[in-house]
Amino acid sequence: MTQQSETTAGPVAAREAAATAGPVTARDDDAPAPLTPLSSPSPPSSPSPLSSPSPLAPPAPPLAEPRPPGERRKWPRSFHDRLTSPLPGLKALARFAREGSVRPGKEGLADIPRLPVAPAPAPRVDARTVAVTWAGHASWVVSIGGLTVLTDPVWSRRILGTPARITPVGVPWEELPRVDAVVISHNHYDHLDAPTLRRLPRDTPVFVPAGLGRWFLRRRFTRVTELDWWEAAELSGVRFDFVPAHHWSKRSLVDTCRTLWGGWMLTAPDGQRVYFAGDTGYGHWFSRIGQRYPGIDLALLPIGAYDPRWWLSEVHCDPEEAVRAALDLGARRMAPMHWGTFVLSAEPVLEPLTRVRAAWEKAGLERDDLWDLPIGGSRVLE
Repeated sequence: MTQQSETTAGPVAAREAAATAGPVTARDDDAPAPLTPLSSPSPPSSPSPLSSPSPLAPPAPPLAEPRPPGERRKWPRSFHDRLTSPLPGLKALARFAREGSVRPGKEGLADIPRLPVAPAPAPRVDARTVAVTWAGHASWVVSIGGLTVLTDPVWSRRILGTPARITPVGVPWEELPRVDAVVISHNHYDHLDAPTLRRLPRDTPVFVPAGLGRWFLRRRFTRVTELDWWEAAELSGVRFDFVPAHHWSKRSLVDTCRTLWGGWMLTAPDGQRVYFAGDTGYGHWFSRIGQRYPGIDLALLPIGAYDPRWWLSEVHCDPEEAVRAALDLGARRMAPMHWGTFVLSAEPVLEPLTRVRAAWEKAGLERDDLWDLPIGGSRVLE
């Protein structure tokens, strides 16, 4: 099956579809798999307001033993029990049809020419250096532990059910270094893009949420690892931990929450950590992730697609919530994403950037620790 034959849209448009959930139980347990302690990461080189631990904080739970790569597993038919809140019912859908909007007005679109864009190749770094390049939306080129990892790669100009991207891709595909691995947060079209993934060699290691492996196997990918929340796998000494998110999944009219959703914690052999949140609302998972993975060097957090708030607050952070999430995580730095690429909701296109900068300053955080990159921009962890 190709993307053209699949029949729903990205996260905001798909949320508009008539998809109601059964009974919902917020999942508060932290460990679906047996846990085994591993060595702790190296301590931070310098303190930061984001990473100062509370003297009363409990010790970090032990991490899961990495699972075998490419393991074939059986999963439940549905992950509805992982929802933080119910999906919208008929009343919400009727209200959205009556008063909602998924696109800014003319004034909100007027700033498209002012969106920060600086397409460039990703920096080449050695195995001891961590670097990130924002390709747009939730797509990053992450250099860590000598690997080049793509997150939710979307290089297409247009995705199903969504207007064409309003800014160019930050890194031309032909200028990418060799891709060593891909991580996928969930199956919405603006995060799982079939045309982009078809560009990859089929033996590229892919790390995906529980239940999503079949999608890749049908497309002849041969090194696919599915993980549940709090589970991990390793590749060339780099740990890939799958962690919870406040979101959901849907790709067709009949598969609501049939696959899991979440974020990824990438940990280098020397303990440097990059957290990729994927797509998420704000909630209790951030503090739990921060407790389990202390010393996060960089958090890649979504700040866009949040208006109208009554419709999207459960599944998308606004800029102020993203800053709060960085504090909950204890992250030393934050890089905003999930804005300035596709028009998925009603806020003015430049508003996420101005609001996240104001929220960061209001929180009294160091300006240099907010990596508000242009699309195509890169930063290297010193």
